[in-house]
Amino acid sequence: MAIKNKKEFRRLRIKRRIRKVVKGTPENPRLSVFRSNKQITAQIVDDLSGKTICSASSAIPSISTQKLTKTEKAKLVGLLIAERAKGAGIEKIRFDRNGYLYHGRVKSLAEGAREGGLNF
Repeated sequence: MAIKNKKEFRRLRIKRRIRKVVKGTPENPRLSVFRSNKQITAQIVDDLSGKTICSASSAIPSISTQKLTKTEKAKLVGLLIAERAKGAGIEKIRFDRNGYLYHGRVKSLAEGAREGGLNF
């Protein structure tokens, strides 16, 4: 694996450490968060079958066209992923912050998902 920079290497090391513990099952799938400089994406994954059950992103037109901060958009993504998960019959999940620190946009997405009715 090529090391792009120290921060990326550190995040990947933390990510591997988290993934040893957090595994998605059909009963408790994993809510994985990806954060880029401009967008934030969340997907609910069943690791046993290797399938993504549902996903949401701040790049969809209903969220990206609004004049909001990135943190506020992350909360909307959390609400959207919770709504889609409820539609798929999922209420309990395991949160995978993917090596990112639990503050800012990642925390906002988690709070939105909790407000939407997901338990973790």
